[in-house]
Amino acid sequence: MNTQRNASSMTDAGACGEFLHLSRRGFLGASAAAAVGTAGMSQLAFGASRGSDRQRDVMVVVFLRGAMDGLTAVVPYGDGNLYNARPTLAVAPPGQPDGALDLDGFFGLAPACAPLLPVYESGDLAVVHATGSTDPTRSHFSAMRIMETATPNMGPTTINDGWFGRHLQTSTAVGTGDLRAAVLNPTLTRTLAGGPGALPVSDPADFAFPGPPALVPALRTALESAYAGAREPLAGAAASSLGAIDLLAGIDFENYQPENGAAYPGDSFGEGLVRTAAMIKADIGLECVELDVTGWDHHSGMGPIDGVLASMLGNLSEGLAAFHTDMGSGGMARVTMVVMTEFGRRVAENGSAGTDHGHGGAMFVIGGNVNGGQGFTQWPGLDPGSLGNGDLVITTDYRDVLAEIIQLRLGNSSLAEIFPQHTPQFPGIVA
Repeated sequence: MNTQRNASSMTDAGACGEFLHLSRRGFLGASAAAAVGTAGMSQLAFGASRGSDRQRDVMVVVFLRGAMDGLTAVVPYGDGNLYNARPTLAVAPPGQPDGALDLDGFFGLAPACAPLLPVYESGDLAVVHATGSTDPTRSHFSAMRIMETATPNMGPTTINDGWFGRHLQTSTAVGTGDLRAAVLNPTLTRTLAGGPGALPVSDPADFAFPGPPALVPALRTALESAYAGAREPLAGAAASSLGAIDLLAGIDFENYQPENGAAYPGDSFGEGLVRTAAMIKADIGLECVELDVTGWDHHSGMGPIDGVLASMLGNLSEGLAAFHTDMGSGGMARVTMVVMTEFGRRVAENGSAGTDHGHGGAMFVIGGNVNGGQGFTQWPGLDPGSLGNGDLVITTDYRDVLAEIIQLRLGNSSLAEIFPQHTPQFPGIVA
């Protein structure tokens, strides 16, 4: 990496009680969720946009819920303090047994992340280290809410819509506007909240009216009549859901064949990526897809080499690499993917072979217009005097990464509305 060193659900085993609580919390459900998500949200004026064309990238957001350990995923093996702080958990330097996969002579990928190395070497993957939300909270719930609403350090706030929701509010639709953004979840995430045309779609292949096909026309007519007299935001959400049903019905998900020999992992994350690729290739006007992967809260039994974390990193990397292969150079030329988490882990390992809630972490940015094959960080150092309360200090605000993508790849310069009380400094990650 071009580091400036003056100074980037799979299991809930070992997770804290708060995260376990958070982890356990059809048409009408989608409409209601979208309506609740938009109720009371701020309505922003349309800002500068490239307009309703397909020159804008599709943004794919992968949120790793539970706080992924960036010091394992992207190992700063060139900083010897890592091995003092993690005598049993730190991934060894390159060239040693189970050592990191060298990136630049200072950072390396965890062995489990090997599928991402070719993506990095192709120039389509950039790593951001010592990044995250500058808000000091160590609560999963608070950190996720703050990160998704993009309101670090703002204290109590009435802002409830998400950063991507505000992007949708301040830009024109690429297509019909019925399905501008989708999260592959039963409920709308806060990232997309407030966004017109943003819907929760658990399974795009099964987003349809329930019941026998013969009854669908009558059911649709009845629902259209019922919602025609409804107030906003329910009426708009219902109309978007009806339009989304039509858009998704035109995609043959069940017979979709990944291209270029891509092999996705056979779990829900892999299936979600397959659905995402199919929707993007169908060119239905989709502007964002969010996929959540839970289970990253490893207070005990972390297993960075042959345990649970290694397994999760391997599955994540396999899925991301398969998506990159499937989309091909042409497809990735109009996709920007961001992998993020609510905060990092503490630098020092704990007494249970795990790590506790920390601060700074790592992000991945993947795409054909990414200035990849390098890392972006103002590395703060891991010596005790350089840490912040025992944690990796944040030197790149995650909002800077998102803001650069939104302006340069999504064509929206309304950054003051999307990221309130923050003036972004572009890191140079995308062209």
